[in-house]
Order: sequence, then C-alpha cells, then structure tokens
Amino acid sequence: MDIKQIQELVKLINKTNIGEITIEEEGVKITVKQKKEPVQHIIAGSSQAPAFNTLQTQQEAHPVSPPASKKQAATPKEDKLLTIKSPMIGTFYRQAGPGKPIFVNVGDEVNPGKVVCIIEAMKLFNEIESEISGKIIKILVEDASPVEYDQPLFLVEPS
Repeated sequence: MDIKQIQELVKLINKTNIGEITIEEEGVKITVKQKKEPVQHIIAGSSQAPAFNTLQTQQEAHPVSPPASKKQAATPKEDKLLTIKSPMIGTFYRQAGPGKPIFVNVGDEVNPGKVVCIIEAMKLFNEIESEISGKIIKILVEDASPVEYDQPLFLVEPS
C-alpha cells in the first residue's frame, strides 16, 4: 500500500462515522482510527488562544498554544493574530519544487496577492495567496503534509 492510498483511506475515515479500520495487504497491516476529541481552531480576535489538534496521515501533530491563565490576560499581540487557512483538501508545499525558494518563512511580511504556499489537489498545483497584510508568526503545517479544507496553515500578525 503506497502513501497515496493511505492518504485516501484517512480522508475516507474522516468523512464517515467509521471509528477504526484495519487493512492487511502483502504482510503489511495498517490500522487507522478516527479521533474522538473535537478539533479546535485558533480564531482571530478571540480573547484566548485555544489549543488545536490536527490529524496528518499516520502521525498526530499536537501543536499547542498555552492557554491564557485567569490571573494573566492574553497579550494584545495574541488577541490580534489572524490565520491563513487552506481553501481546499490537498497536499501542502512550502516551495514550488525541489531546489526552488521557499515562499514564506517565519518573520516574512505578506501582502494581499503574495503566494504563501502551494496545495496540490488531484495533480493540480494551486498557488495559495495571502488575503491579508502582516508578518508570518508561525507555520502550522509541515511541508508535504496533507491538509483539510479550512485547516489553519499560517498565523499572521496584522500590520
């Protein structure tokens, strides 16, 4: 079973109510389990930066922003972070190809229309452009990872 088949299997599981599936093929056994906990997204302008979880193929990534404590209010910087989200399901790439320059890094300024990444969907490479102005604070997805529709890709501090 190749990585594309595994990715399609994960997508299928995510779209259905199936809790777990195990497939054995040519001596290789793969088990995919659907997470039961809800996925939380960082919402721009919220008073707290909630934790969020994303499912990526066979690995789980748990980038977590520390929640603001009750005694200490969130800094204004955290309150104003915006997200650039994936407009489609596909595979996230930070550069146009091997050896090509990376579109954006942490600390780079972006403006509306600036290409920030590519998402490959059905053998088509779609350039994703920023719709906001600001500075990239964090890249939330690993290069060459599958992404879902509306999944946060970048955190941006507006300028």
